[in-house]
Amino acid sequence: MELITEGEPSDFLHVLTAGAVDLFATWEGRRSSLATVLPVSTFILAATIRDAPYLMSAVTLEKSRIVLIPSQDVRRVFGEDGDFARAIVAELAGCYRALVKAQKNLKLRSAQERLANLLLRLQVEAGGAAEISLPFEKRRLASLLGMTAENLSRTLRALRRHGVAVDGARVRITDRAALERLARPSPLIDDPLT
Repeated sequence: MELITEGEPSDFLHVLTAGAVDLFATWEGRRSSLATVLPVSTFILAATIRDAPYLMSAVTLEKSRIVLIPSQDVRRVFGEDGDFARAIVAELAGCYRALVKAQKNLKLRSAQERLANLLLRLQVEAGGAAEISLPFEKRRLASLLGMTAENLSRTLRALRRHGVAVDGARVRITDRAALERLARPSPLIDDPLT
């Protein structure tokens, strides 16, 4: 279900409490996923605070629960309540840092390095399991990683020599050390807490 469309005015602050949301943008017939929002998170907060148009569109990826808070109310309380304003600034700072990390990942790493780091992160999230599942369909995953679906398929095949076996959406990491040597994870790009 489409929630917002880029270019439209920011009428509401959106707070995702359950489900998942894809933030994407379009240009000249092309579409690119920019981020996936998971609970509990705000999205499009900067547009709300600045009373500016949305720079992205948003669509739910699954059944979701979203709280809508009128943007004018958010701006009013921001000006009246120091604790609320500090919480907004902290959220915006977190979003900014995540954006910088995403840009660094896209601009400073090869497609193989981006995918290798994603697989390592997914393995950690799966408790270190040798076999993991890709979190999204391959076309969307490719878009998030800044590549085409065809390039993603080639890159997955190329990771075989770095300890990765792929069967559909199932990925088995057979040599984590080899994958880490390729990925060279960095806390300044890959750690969500830095």
